[in-house]
Amino acid sequence: MSISDEKKLDKDNTAFLVGVYKKNDEKEECDQLLEELEELMDTMGVEVAGKKAIRNQKPSARFLLTSGKAEELFHNAMEAQAGILVFDADISPSQQRNMERESGLTVIDRREVILEIFSQRATTREARLQIDLARSEYDLPRLARAWNHLSRQRGGANMKGEGERQFELDRRMVRSRISQLQKELEKVRSQRATQRKQRRKKPVPNAAIVGYTNAGKSSLLNCLTDADILADDKLFATLDPTTRRITLSNNQDLLLTDTVGFIRKLPHDLVEAFKATLEETVVADFLIHVVDASDPDALQQMETTFKVLNELEAGTKKTIIAFNKIDQVEHTATLASLRSAYPDCIFMSVKSGQGIEQLQERMCELIEHTLFDVELHIPFDRFDLMALIHRQCHIHVEKYEDDFIYVNCSAPTDMKNEIKDYIINDTLPNTNSC
Repeated sequence: MSISDEKKLDKDNTAFLVGVYKKNDEKEECDQLLEELEELMDTMGVEVAGKKAIRNQKPSARFLLTSGKAEELFHNAMEAQAGILVFDADISPSQQRNMERESGLTVIDRREVILEIFSQRATTREARLQIDLARSEYDLPRLARAWNHLSRQRGGANMKGEGERQFELDRRMVRSRISQLQKELEKVRSQRATQRKQRRKKPVPNAAIVGYTNAGKSSLLNCLTDADILADDKLFATLDPTTRRITLSNNQDLLLTDTVGFIRKLPHDLVEAFKATLEETVVADFLIHVVDASDPDALQQMETTFKVLNELEAGTKKTIIAFNKIDQVEHTATLASLRSAYPDCIFMSVKSGQGIEQLQERMCELIEHTLFDVELHIPFDRFDLMALIHRQCHIHVEKYEDDFIYVNCSAPTDMKNEIKDYIINDTLPNTNSC
């Protein structure tokens, strides 16, 4: 019996959500996080019967809340006919056990909700390995809950009850599972590094789309590359990274990767578990940080994304900040304020197409350092080379002379071998110009 099996959440169950804050000025943020937790429960397919923000100045080791507030909370949840009590705060294994024993309800926290959603939505082998690892590490200190119904009576000085024996067996199994998953993930990381090295043999610049979950990252990738990946209006609609090739207006190719969305209170162990996926942000030439301009909490979501990027050591990457969904902003003053505060950012709507052209222009600017300006004399019998130049270079001047074709263009560095015999002048760009 595993923790996952014991606590598998049925869609017919209903949940009562609990937010905990210490000071009065934390109440507003607590309410916002409860709304977000409600969206997470909707994504998971569980109905919310009620929610409550509780001020708790002195956390209790037994229930997290004081005994009186805990008793009141259990009564509220039962009145709402909820079968699951969901805390937005982290709760310890002992607090979880105590509350379940006292209330008769299933008690989980935000971390377990996120783990459950990730378990439902991961599709690739890599993502499943990462989820299994995070789940196993979460379950290990909670194994006692799975066997508290069995006898723990000792039959003698060296005899152990059935529950205790099973608990120790399970603990060894989970630890062995964690070790095996870590080894398998190392293999995945090695394979990804090899694949990345193969891509780098023909140096195509790459960018990673990052941002808060449900900001429109997958929709942007679909818009720019005609991809057909899921872009649902739910938190964590997609987990697995998707990479597509795009040809920009300067004829330069770019690899564009959609990454998993971030969220406030994203458990640190999940960030660690997903580093194999999120490392695309580390190796990218630049990032496109998508922000939902229509969300009242957009600036806080930006800060959350920056925080996770810093954890990944990608916080200093060149970044295009793109405010999406500007057509859904309710008040023009809000949009005007954002434009004033962030004049160098892109304001766009993936849905209407507004601002997409400006985004592509900015992307061209950020990969200019991968091009070099060159003048060429191409013989008339090398129309195959002219076709390649038209496909991969940004042509400034093309003139047909008596004995050759004169071309002034910006060419990608990986083309230098093909055109080196026809170069009459070239200027390598300053790589720090961007």
